[in-house]
Amino acid sequence: MFNDQMVIDGLQYSNWNRDYLLMLKASGIDAVHVTLVYHEDARATLTRFAQWEQRFEQNSDLIMAISHAQDIKEAKELGKVGILFGAQNCSSIEDEIGLVSVMRKQGLAIMQLSYNNQSLLAAGCYEKHDPGITRFGEQVIKEMNRVGMIIDMSHSAERSTLHAIDLSERPICISHANPTFAYEALRNKSDTVIKALAANEGLLGFSLYPLHLPNGSHCSLEDFCEMVAKTAEMVGVDHLGIGSDLCLNQPQSVLDWMRNGRWSKKMDYGEGSAGISGWPDTLPWFAGEEGMRNIYQGLLKVGFTDPEAGQVIGGNWYNFLQNSLEPMPELNSSYETVSKSSEELV
Repeated sequence: MFNDQMVIDGLQYSNWNRDYLLMLKASGIDAVHVTLVYHEDARATLTRFAQWEQRFEQNSDLIMAISHAQDIKEAKELGKVGILFGAQNCSSIEDEIGLVSVMRKQGLAIMQLSYNNQSLLAAGCYEKHDPGITRFGEQVIKEMNRVGMIIDMSHSAERSTLHAIDLSERPICISHANPTFAYEALRNKSDTVIKALAANEGLLGFSLYPLHLPNGSHCSLEDFCEMVAKTAEMVGVDHLGIGSDLCLNQPQSVLDWMRNGRWSKKMDYGEGSAGISGWPDTLPWFAGEEGMRNIYQGLLKVGFTDPEAGQVIGGNWYNFLQNSLEPMPELNSSYETVSKSSEELV
């Protein structure tokens, strides 16, 4: 039964007002990975944390912060929605390796190594050339592994993603993307990437962002669930989840910031947008209170068992977080790695 499942949405960036938080609670979602920042630097990221501290104070009856997987169980027992923070780019750490640990202590649990463009760490999926993970990126991956910050490659290019999977000593996630066999888009992931991700105990969160789905805003619930089923046939069900990428009730300025940041003078519509300057129409079967319940029922209809459907709507995310958010001090720190490399150079 749906109400017995652990329900986790692996990514959203909606307008987090009280009405929306009430809707989230009514939807049965136990935890959501919230995009804290896109292109914000370290100082601006701290302001975003401060804004959420105020939101927690004003809505303590509805939401609570998540630092560890066990906190999600507590949120479920208390009837609250757990909030897990992530960054969709690496701008928050700027060019300073020590900020990885600092941001993790502040509550940043997940960080993408790039967002569409080349970053200091990795290539984005819109770049024509993908050299893989940079020297700085290798150090950041080690440090993220050590402090229990999850590596996310949702908006990264293929070679960089495969390189990150290979370099990371802990499983990584692709929190919100779909297979290219369902829809050809630069942000969607090839069979090669999905198989490598699953082979290394990583997790793929299926996105409900219309521009990356077959038939766009007209994608049916059955189409979506068939995509999940076909992926399960390829890699099994244990590494699949939902990362809706839902951006409800956000103004145009938010979309402009996501796409352009400070780097472009002209509107970057993005691959697959067909020149759409505004938000695409949301999927009518997902945007309301029944969204995750509809997916659960849809998965059952296409052949998933009740336990398997439960895994996809949140059980797999919970297991992944349980194994990924704790620090591992026994891993070599980035500073030690640099020191050894320097000795070798001498």
